[in-house]
Amino acid sequence: MARAFGSGAGSRPAIAGCDTLVALGAATRRGSVVFGKNSDRPPGECQPLALIERASHAPGADVRCQYVAVPQVRETARVLGSRPVWLWGFEHGINEHGVAIGNETVFAREAPAPTGLLGMDLVRLGLERATTARAAVEILTALIEAHGQGGSGFRDADWPYNNGFLIADPGEAWVLEAAGREWAARPARATDAISNQISIGADWERLSRGAVERATSAGWCGREEARFDFEAAYRDRDGVPAVFSEGRLRRSRSLLSAASGEVDVALVRAILRDHHGAPPGGPSDSSPEDEAFYTLCMHQGPSRTAASIVAELEPAPRGPRAAWAAFGRPCASVFFPVVVAGRLPEALGAGSDEPSEALWWLFERLAAAAEADRGAAQRIRERLDELEAELDRDFAAAYGSLGGPGADGDGHAATQLMADVAARVTSCARGLLAESER
Repeated sequence: MARAFGSGAGSRPAIAGCDTLVALGAATRRGSVVFGKNSDRPPGECQPLALIERASHAPGADVRCQYVAVPQVRETARVLGSRPVWLWGFEHGINEHGVAIGNETVFAREAPAPTGLLGMDLVRLGLERATTARAAVEILTALIEAHGQGGSGFRDADWPYNNGFLIADPGEAWVLEAAGREWAARPARATDAISNQISIGADWERLSRGAVERATSAGWCGREEARFDFEAAYRDRDGVPAVFSEGRLRRSRSLLSAASGEVDVALVRAILRDHHGAPPGGPSDSSPEDEAFYTLCMHQGPSRTAASIVAELEPAPRGPRAAWAAFGRPCASVFFPVVVAGRLPEALGAGSDEPSEALWWLFERLAAAAEADRGAAQRIRERLDELEAELDRDFAAAYGSLGGPGADGDGHAATQLMADVAARVTSCARGLLAESER
């Protein structure tokens, strides 16, 4: 059984995960930026999709996030995001401008506030407001400085936490990591990834005005340092064992780097399904003291992978912005195409606190079946691979007919495409469950 982790906020149990990765155009097969994330959440927490319409807002309006209200902007973008059912914010998502954002819990010496913005609030606010990755960095850092990070990110535990973000657009990507109201940011490398630890050291390009003073006054760094090291000063190495995140971060970065120049959507999906090379169904038995216990496709320990996304951010797309989403553990799920246009089918947006016939819960049951029987896991994976290939082929053929990048909520073709995708994915999941439960 996994140990309970502490945090900079005290000895509360930490239930945290996630891995986010990116490959810039020079490292990808087609010259587009490819972004991916696994959202790891408490076991059994449902996380369906949500599609938020482009909107105009009255001057002086506020927007209510999970715990606090912040000033609203005049115009917000159309956004597709993945949202735990009880939260206002998103774990990850993409907007109509081709900005993609994912967040991570990071363990810092600076305790977050009892009330403030959640990382998921910041993901959604950034997606609704930013037209580029660089603009999103400006937006998120201003919000962090003004409102702070805080409030519990878990329904059944009082545990605020700090956050890191990977932010991408068709031209570049940025890593942003925050501790309380202090933060550091740097441009992403050709292939890059983040996990549940502060990783920006002295390589920051932008730094909050108070970061050095706060760390110095707290005794986390000396005044004589030639260049301030954000990780050395702010990373909490005591409240959570390094084994929890360091192995996953090394694994995702090495898999991406090894494929530099050839990275594509299929490769990023494979990385998100990785169990340190173990076959489908989850990793083999290992100790929580072993890095192999904590895999990119998370099955054990304090978290389970609840939802995933892969987005290819093309500089000049032929149609509306698109992504591939998966429910549950991606090794026992299928990445299906969704677009930031049209109407989201009920099947993709439906969620519930308790087990139900919602599509997310079907894949949760399918993951459990795969974990219980490695032979069944292989059969499930083979059938889902067939469906994924079919969906890829059909989406590629239909994509050009969905309207331009600015297609709005009335896009009939986009609505029909996603309805067809939802029906096919639901039918396949139900069929596989029926077979596995005989």
